[in-house]
Amino acid sequence: MSKKQIFFIFGSILLIVLLFLANTKFSNKKGDAKLPENEGLVNANNDSLGFLVEQAKLSLNEVQRVAFDKMEGNLKASEPKEASFIQIIRFWDSLRRPAIAAYYKEKSAFVISTEENWLEAGNRYFSATRFVKETEKQMLFIEAMACFNKTLEIAPNNVEAKINLGACYVEGSSDPMKGIGILREVEKIDSNNINLQLNFAFFSGKSGQWDKAIARFNKVLKIQPDYIEAYLHLADAYEQKGDKANAIISLEKYSALIEDVTIKAEVKSYIKKLMTG
Repeated sequence: MSKKQIFFIFGSILLIVLLFLANTKFSNKKGDAKLPENEGLVNANNDSLGFLVEQAKLSLNEVQRVAFDKMEGNLKASEPKEASFIQIIRFWDSLRRPAIAAYYKEKSAFVISTEENWLEAGNRYFSATRFVKETEKQMLFIEAMACFNKTLEIAPNNVEAKINLGACYVEGSSDPMKGIGILREVEKIDSNNINLQLNFAFFSGKSGQWDKAIARFNKVLKIQPDYIEAYLHLADAYEQKGDKANAIISLEKYSALIEDVTIKAEVKSYIKKLMTG
């Protein structure tokens, strides 16, 4: 098994946990607004999020369709709507359709406009970009940025929203330097933010600046020594730079911190390849 496959095993577990377990809390605040008809969302043409949602609905089997129709009916009839939105979002989460779950989270944020709801909607869209086709990524980045901007309208000092907004500009817009600027502004006031340092490290790696990426990953580990996945990224950066010795050291540190025997065996196997390759 290759290093990329090892990364995929660990990264998949991490992303699934983040997607299905994180960001599930709803605010207790209630809103009186009517359910919007795709307010603020991309129009339903053949290259839009609305079209993607309709296609997802059409893909449901008969049992799923009956269940979803009932949930939609409850949503239109219920006041307040928190429980109905939670049910629909969990439904799409269970089908591993994060972009559709994000769509309904954004709709819930229009009805119950809180900092927490807008931030979760943005985070869901941002995470969903990892699971869709390349042709669908940009629309999700656009929606994520809109949600993060809504978050910042309510809470201008929300650091997580600022960092993820900056990351969206870097990864999914024609103005990546605007995103870097946002991130550097955050760094001035919160230089020890793990998410911030990871984003800088990943962007450095994408541009082939491996020394900078290594410095950022090391800073992450200095701030939070038990952030074990950073050792994997650090190993990759060292190997990309051609420093196999430090790549091996990083993999050994990672292996020592994990308990999964299967992954330990794969890491050990890859270390042997590095030593003999």
